[in-house]
Amino acid sequence: MSYELNKKIRELVPYEPISGTYKIRLDANECPVNYPPELKEQVHKAIDAVAFNRYPDPLAQDLVNSFAEYYGIDSKYVTAGNGSDELIFLIESAFTEKGDKTLVASPDFSMYRFYSSICEVTCESFIKDDTLNIDVDAMIKKINEDNIKLVIFSNPCNPTGQGITADEARRLVGSVNALVILDEAYMDFWNQSLIKEVQNYPNLIIFRTASKALGSAALRLGFAVAGEAISRAVKAVKSPYNVNSISQAIGSIIYKNKEYLLNRQNEIVSSREKLYNNLVKIAENCDDFKVFDSCANFVLIKTSFGRELWEYLKENSIVIRYMGEFIRITSGTSEENDEVIKYINKFLQR
Repeated sequence: MSYELNKKIRELVPYEPISGTYKIRLDANECPVNYPPELKEQVHKAIDAVAFNRYPDPLAQDLVNSFAEYYGIDSKYVTAGNGSDELIFLIESAFTEKGDKTLVASPDFSMYRFYSSICEVTCESFIKDDTLNIDVDAMIKKINEDNIKLVIFSNPCNPTGQGITADEARRLVGSVNALVILDEAYMDFWNQSLIKEVQNYPNLIIFRTASKALGSAALRLGFAVAGEAISRAVKAVKSPYNVNSISQAIGSIIYKNKEYLLNRQNEIVSSREKLYNNLVKIAENCDDFKVFDSCANFVLIKTSFGRELWEYLKENSIVIRYMGEFIRITSGTSEENDEVIKYINKFLQR
């Protein structure tokens, strides 16, 4: 007798990020700078106080309290996760049943559809328009007519950098019976969040992450923010000790440094604007180089020579994200942005 993998996982391959050492990494939408020395000192003290022989706090209460205070919300609406990926998979699997339909936008973060396939629910796509924006009225119509049970998309969107406004989001959530998940991983770089309004909607979940503006990708911290009924259900279905003690301790410290974090967010937005403006200048002299505006920490470009440019930059120790007819460039430090612009110009002048 022999064991065989089931059909849904038989052909899957593990995620393999770009390996190797590069001078400039602008491919993963990470924060371009590490913690400053004074913040590292606070982190060291927090780690020293960790009881390594004990299980973590199952509700990550200190972390959740720091997160809630940072965003000015009630901590009872917050559930901490081992990165947003855990929460996406957890909620898609727990809040849907066999035969249900989920809806994702396209293009968008690919893991939403992937987790739907693992959960064995039907996943439908809502195709964005030519400007890569969501027609909210058309999405509402599809959700209601197709009996969608769960809809999830990123706002602002990864990889497009576009987003729907808070008014549009309110209209969407208030017009459907489906559970609506707004993944606000990049909302720290914009100002159209519904995070302070979750208690007003029984069908809304907001995701937030410490991996982008918070500069804490190494900690793998994600948060689900929702009204009391949904929050209670999420806490009931998650693993008891899903966030490790070290991440809890460090995260609690990071969110308390609000002035530093807000200043750094403003710096990243200014850096992204400069990167965008320089890319637009390139586009003015190149028809095959369409630059999309962005309210995240990256810029998306549509071009037919994306692979060639990606390979050329990699040869010069610069990594960006290649996605078929699109490339995505994370905003780095001012020096990193200048360097990538310089090499893009060199590539085009060849």
